[in-house]
Amino acid sequence: MVMQLASSFSEMRILKQISRWAFALTVGSTLICVSTAGQAATVHHRKVAHAAVPRAHAHTATVVRRVAAVRAPVRAEAASQSFGYAAGLHETEDPLFLRSGAAIVLDQDTHEVLYSKNSQAVLPIASLTKLMTAMVISEGKQPLDQVLAITTDDIDTEKNTRSRLTPGTQLTRGVMLHLALMSSENRAANALGRNYPGGLPAFVAAMNAKAKELGMMDTHYVEPTGLSSHNQSSARDLAMLVNAAHQVPLLREYSTTPSLDVELNSRQVQFHTTDRLVASPAWDIGLQKTGFINEAGQCLVMQAQMAGRKLIMVLLDSAGKYSRIADAERIRKWITSNHTITTTTTTTVRPVTSAS
Repeated sequence: MVMQLASSFSEMRILKQISRWAFALTVGSTLICVSTAGQAATVHHRKVAHAAVPRAHAHTATVVRRVAAVRAPVRAEAASQSFGYAAGLHETEDPLFLRSGAAIVLDQDTHEVLYSKNSQAVLPIASLTKLMTAMVISEGKQPLDQVLAITTDDIDTEKNTRSRLTPGTQLTRGVMLHLALMSSENRAANALGRNYPGGLPAFVAAMNAKAKELGMMDTHYVEPTGLSSHNQSSARDLAMLVNAAHQVPLLREYSTTPSLDVELNSRQVQFHTTDRLVASPAWDIGLQKTGFINEAGQCLVMQAQMAGRKLIMVLLDSAGKYSRIADAERIRKWITSNHTITTTTTTTVRPVTSAS
């Protein structure tokens, strides 16, 4: 009897073990199938991503063109809030494959337009605004050695940008102008406008009056920093501004300084340019200004010499942190390879004007 019970228990244990093995094999097969499917999906995703994202070493011209045709979805996340992207400017066919929604390149001496892309589209211009701020300050003839103070009125409450110029900081007008142009210091630019005769309202009026004087009919300013998306212009208008600003030696010097040591609260603080091309030996830049807010994308204006020509370059609504620099390099290589070209390459869509 005891032997029979033992035999029965042994058989039951064997059956249970066999059941466990069968279950494990079933689950394992399922997991292997799921894992294999997941790996396949991952590989497929990587292949799609590899095809969509342009790499620095494109293999052939055919690949470059195919990448350019599908890269718009990749840029959508970075530029989804920009006015130019929403207006479809980035869908414009572009022989140079620029990532800027609007651009213009012209010969400063002859005014010949060498390249134009949506150059009449009216867009937010971000801190390119500060170039006009500097123009008004330079023509205002206020003492550059006069000490101004940063106050709470200069704190950005629209974009909540940060600054090392805390309320109570005292700097000369000249240093504030230098920081506004070189480092795109928002509080310095606002303090310059606030200390203009008549305050900010008079300063903004002077900015708009100067724009009209220069023939910038598509341009409108509401404040001196560029933090407001209501500061708007076109690439064509900004080329006029760059040309005018380049005539002022002080603005040339301040905008192309690589770095500046400033004493803040009894310690030396170093400020740097926002345009890394200034320090590049491949570039001979006479004047520059960068800009960025979400609505405007990455922006850049420059006066530079290359291929024996003095050129003015404007790039607006570029998608991607370093895309404006890459676009500038594309243009430089194109100019140096085709410097004898006299025809105009033009791609345009209807002008875009955002609601004020």
